[in-house]
This record gives sequence, C-alpha cells and structure tokens, in this order.
Amino acid sequence: MKESYVAASCVEGTARRLGVPYREVYDRMKRVGMIENYIIPYYDVLHTMSREHVIDDMLECLKTWEEDV
Repeated sequence: MKESYVAASCVEGTARRLGVPYREVYDRMKRVGMIENYIIPYYDVLHTMSREHVIDDMLECLKTWEEDV
C-alpha cells in the first residue's frame, strides 16, 4: 500500500527533524488522528511535494492539531 509508505516517511522525517524517536511522533500523530484523517486521505498530494515541504507541513499540522485536542 503506497499510502503506508508515505505515512511512514512523514512520521520518520518529522521525528528526524524534531530529534525524537519515530515512535514518539507516531504516537502523537495517532493520538490526534493525523495519520488516518490527513496523511492517508491526502497521500496523493503529499506524494508530489518535496520531502522538506512535507515535513514542514507535518510539523505545522501536528502543532495545530495538538492545540485543538
């Protein structure tokens, strides 16, 4: 499933940028529903963006979604 690879790449890249373990970012994204409600549904758009831009987007989205919880 291509969506799973993109989701894993988003989590991994975000974790690397933050300097934290992959599992920590996965848990945070899972808690706010980012994987199933943002990354997977918009995989086709995210897949076309540069890795740097996607990670910037993930960080902004995660911060915003965590503030709303």
